[in-house]
Amino acid sequence: MFRERPDFHDRREAGRHLAARLAHVAPARPLVLALPRGGVPVAFEVAQALDAELDLLFVRKLGAPGYEELGIGAVVDGADPQLVLNEDVVRQLAPSPHYIRTEMQRQLREIERRRKTYLGNALPIEAAGRTVIVVDDGIATGGTVKAALKGLRKVHPARLILAVPVAPADSLAELMGDCDEIVCLSRPSPFYAVGAHYAEFDQTSDEEVIRLLCEACRFGHAPKPLGASLPS
Repeated sequence: MFRERPDFHDRREAGRHLAARLAHVAPARPLVLALPRGGVPVAFEVAQALDAELDLLFVRKLGAPGYEELGIGAVVDGADPQLVLNEDVVRQLAPSPHYIRTEMQRQLREIERRRKTYLGNALPIEAAGRTVIVVDDGIATGGTVKAALKGLRKVHPARLILAVPVAPADSLAELMGDCDEIVCLSRPSPFYAVGAHYAEFDQTSDEEVIRLLCEACRFGHAPKPLGASLPS
């Protein structure tokens, strides 16, 4: 059965609780990276509380030749986009280097399209040498988050932290080797679904993401689109 009383009212409340647990990181002036879309309201509260920069982190799966639902890896967005391959699947299917490059470029174009939707022509914030906090609204299996962490490792952040309101303990255990620290508020057992731990868990809209990023930008916490003026 699901809990009668959810852990959090909504994503923004979860973000405020998460920020309190991350207060020790504030002196490092961290970069907060939100996994869109659900991670954005959580990360917004974290960035505001820590007076930290906020950016988005897109992760796109690379589909196998002829079987797009089967992932051979992922590409992770950023100032220096990174390719993360699933070596076991690659060994089994042996896709050509040309196929991998082409699929990576296709997914990078989709990332660029989505980034422009939310941030116009603002460039990704450089993560190298920074304390970086990756934020989502929760973790189930952890596949996307694992790819994100592996990709970020390749750009050499000074410290890499995963921060989520809720996740199963076994998924977190699988991720411990991919980051320096994990901050998770609730580790329920048994675990059913992320949404079961929120009283309100509606799908985060594009409009909400854009509004929060514009608000963060006004406070200097998010990148401003190049040559653009902020809406009033």
